[in-house]
Parts: sequence; structure tokens; C-alpha cells
Amino acid sequence: MLQDIKALTRSELLNWLEAHGEKPYRADQILKWLYVRLVDQFEQMSDLNKPLRALLAEHFTIQRLAVADVRTAADGTRKFLFRLVDDRTVETVLIPERDHFTLCVSSQVGCAQGCRFCLTGQSGLVRNLTHAEIVGQAWEARKQMDDPGQLTNLVFMGMGEPLANYENLVAAIEILTNSDWGMKFATRHVTVSTAGLVPRLLDLGRDTRINPAISLNAVDDDGRTHLMPINRKYPLAELLAACRQYNLPRGRKLTFEYILFKDVNDGLEQARKLAKLLAPLKAKINLIPFNPYPGSAFERPTEARIEAFKAFLMAKHFTCVVRYSKGQDIMAACGQLSTYLKKP
Repeated sequence: MLQDIKALTRSELLNWLEAHGEKPYRADQILKWLYVRLVDQFEQMSDLNKPLRALLAEHFTIQRLAVADVRTAADGTRKFLFRLVDDRTVETVLIPERDHFTLCVSSQVGCAQGCRFCLTGQSGLVRNLTHAEIVGQAWEARKQMDDPGQLTNLVFMGMGEPLANYENLVAAIEILTNSDWGMKFATRHVTVSTAGLVPRLLDLGRDTRINPAISLNAVDDDGRTHLMPINRKYPLAELLAACRQYNLPRGRKLTFEYILFKDVNDGLEQARKLAKLLAPLKAKINLIPFNPYPGSAFERPTEARIEAFKAFLMAKHFTCVVRYSKGQDIMAACGQLSTYLKKP
């Protein structure tokens, strides 16, 4: 089976071209065809000479993620089920916004973190996605759209813990954000959410300029460990110390995600403790009302409790937004992703 050319990094492609007697500038020509023009045939690369096109076709293929299923919600959200080359499947969600689209990208098949509120984690980790499979989700989404340019925002909040697949994540981000030969997503429009892998969080600030989002969900170690087992390894004090050290681009804030669960963490006492925890940081708080699914042990708070929690934080001068997840009627909302076609 021929190798997918998208599995090569730019430096690997340069080395391959050099080994075959081709000029280095050919690499960026090829990459622009792949990631800017979104072609899937070497014959379409019209500014390459015919012998080079034939050479590429002899050694490589341009693989695409197979669209196994698409479900569309009442609000226009689309959930794609992509089948991978090993017959595993992964979900990706295309979310319509007022004047653009956001893509919720997966980084792993399944997840090893075991957060008690997340349906994805119940299946455990199957494997990491390659950087080509990560990029392929945005590639395919744009191919499915009438106006691919309307897809401007990426959130790594799909299946998996992105920082647990760090090398592939960073390689994918380079392709997605490169403004010359890549897919040209602005770094300020790319967000990577993490449950709190502290060493990799600091690496992310060193290696990229994207926006980090830290999934917090509790105001003390007992509460967070109950919800998120990773807190045993990286407790709150260690996580928040890393947040203080994070190499944050000028003018930006750290985003903290706080899922609100009825009678668990939605009271004003928790809001008061959250404000105290985050006071030393340049923090933006996204409140996410829990999205229920069959068999869940948690419930969604009332709107009154949600609004009271938000009002308290805003009175403490935090930037605070309630994020109401779209696509709930097709199980596409935050915490609801779980592949619904399994490997045969």
C-alpha cells in the first residue's frame, strides 16, 4: 500500500524531493495543492511537470478520510463519522455560527482520561490519530462545504485528550495554521482543550501560539478528582502554577472551562471559590451547562442557577460566557461524542 503523502511533514517532503533530484521549491508547490486548493489527485497539480506528477503517483497516494455517516441537527450542526484506514471511526462536528463555522476536531479514537461526565471516555483509548488524520478532518469538512472559506475556527474539543497525542497535535497545528502553504487558520482562532496534562501544557505554550483551554470543573482537589481522575497526578495547585507560567500571546487570556452539574458544582459558594482560584490569572471563564446522555449520573442545572453563577463571576470582573452546546439532538454536544459505528 502506498504511503499517504499528507503523512509527510514539510521537512520530510523536502528530503524526499532532494533524494529524487527535485528542487526544494517543489515542496511548497505540492503542499499548496494539498492544503490550500484541497486536491486529491496528483494529475490536478498543474504547475508540476508531468514526470514529477508521475513520480509522486508512483510512490504516494492522497488518502481521504471516508465519510461513513453524516447527521444534521435541527440547529444546522453536522456530525461527521469518519472511517479510518484501519476501520476505526472518529467523530467531528461542524458548528454553524453567526458569520462563520467552527469545527470541533478529534485527536484520538476514544480517550484514556476517564472523566466521569464524558461519554467519550467510557470507551477507553483505542489509539492516537496521526497528524494526517487530524488535519484530514478539517480538510474533509471544507470539501463538504459550499463555501470552504467560511470554516475559520478550530476547537480541539472532540474525542480524546489532545496533549496526550502531543507530537501529532503540534505537527497538525503547523499544517493547519501555516499562512503560506498550509490551511491558513489564524492561531487566534485555534483552541486546544486539555484536562490538564501539566508538562505538555507548558510545552504547548512554547511550541505554538494557539489558545489553550483548561477543563477545570471543580474548585478543590476532592471535587476535581471525583470528576476527573487526572487530578490525582496533576492536582489543582500544580495545574494553576503551570497556567501562571504559560507563555500566553500578548492581549490574550487563558480560557477555563467549567461544566456546571446540578447540585455538584453550581452553587454560589463554588462560584466564590472559583473566583478566588483564578484571580491571579488573566482568565476567561466558559460556563458549559452539562449536556446529558442516556445513563449519565449527572444532571443539568436550572437556568436560574446557571445565570446566578455567571452573574457572580461577572461581578468579580471576570470575562464569563455561558456556552450552550449545539447539536444536542444528534449527540454532537460537548461530552456526548462516542463513535456509533464500531470496528467490525
